[in-house]
Amino acid sequence: MGIFNSLFGRKEEKQREERQVPWIPLVSLEQLDEIAEKSKTRTQLIFKHSTTCGISRMVLNMFTSAYTLGEDVDVYFLDLHAHRDISNAVAAKFQVMHQSPQLLIIKNGETSFHTSHGAITDTNIEEYV
Repeated sequence: MGIFNSLFGRKEEKQREERQVPWIPLVSLEQLDEIAEKSKTRTQLIFKHSTTCGISRMVLNMFTSAYTLGEDVDVYFLDLHAHRDISNAVAAKFQVMHQSPQLLIIKNGETSFHTSHGAITDTNIEEYV
């Protein structure tokens, strides 16, 4: 097994190399009002993810590996299948059409930028924070 570990790396080593996104689970409708309020003093991001979509998984992995914002923002993770009602409320409250995967940047109580699918990984998020 030693040769395979040296060729492919150990799973534990790969996990340590991955960047950590400080996810906040988005699991209640009440959090949307909190996000809007907090966005008046600190940028808020919402990442909407479909757990059954390969494209969404790929974009999530790319977003995670490229994440560099650190503590400058609050980053919410929304599992669309577990919380479809919240996803619908996000679309209504922040006036964006539902897509998956989708990234919203909330400032001053409203959406200042949003994108979806592969465009998420092509976006320099730091520009909008």
